[in-house]
Amino acid sequence: MSNQKVALITGANRGLGFETAKQLGQQGVTVIIAARTTDKAQEAAEKLKQDGVDAYGIQLDVTNKAHYQPAVDYITDKFGKLDILVNNAGVGPQDWTIGELKVSTTTTEELEYVFNTNLFSLVALTRELLPLIKKSDAGRIVNLSSILGSLTLHSQPDSPIATSKTLSYDASKAALNVFTIHLAAELKDTNIKVNSVHPGWVKTDMGTDAAPMEITDGAKTSVQLALLGADGPTGRFIHLGEELPW
Repeated sequence: MSNQKVALITGANRGLGFETAKQLGQQGVTVIIAARTTDKAQEAAEKLKQDGVDAYGIQLDVTNKAHYQPAVDYITDKFGKLDILVNNAGVGPQDWTIGELKVSTTTTEELEYVFNTNLFSLVALTRELLPLIKKSDAGRIVNLSSILGSLTLHSQPDSPIATSKTLSYDASKAALNVFTIHLAAELKDTNIKVNSVHPGWVKTDMGTDAAPMEITDGAKTSVQLALLGADGPTGRFIHLGEELPW
């Protein structure tokens, strides 16, 4: 088995996922671009290869469980292990206005749509990939959360997110943070570290051009946690090296 680190990044054909793959590749990590279609995944991988990154593209729509086993088989056959899993794929509500308080009118359909990608699929995919991550000398699981998942900050009237309450998205990220804490506890006696990331408010399709952070900066926290040393944290909520409150 090669000493070369291998990373799988979900939702990696554009935005934060693509930039995370690029930055990991620039640090010498072999990256597997996961996207909803094979064409999109391979096209993104080809772009990275042109920049000298060792990149591969696979079809892996996190909400399609039929894609899981082929992805596991691909990684097993080609690499025999997975060192880094960046659970980057995520969605917001289909009708989302930042700052709009519509808690009592949030529909069951919206909750199911957002939770299916941001929590249920993420947990299921991680479970399928965990045996491969356990074969790594230093497994790292990075869960893309959001400061909007912080119950502590939401409960403080003067916090920077006090007026940004979108129940479906915020609750899905809070639940994802619970998964991070619980999985880190289960794996505490292993070489695997599990952390939640707040990338920042970033100029992506979801973040819009109103966001203050560039994509290059938004990917930095994920990359840092993907490459943590043995003395690094686990079961934590991090943004650019600073710990956030749950």
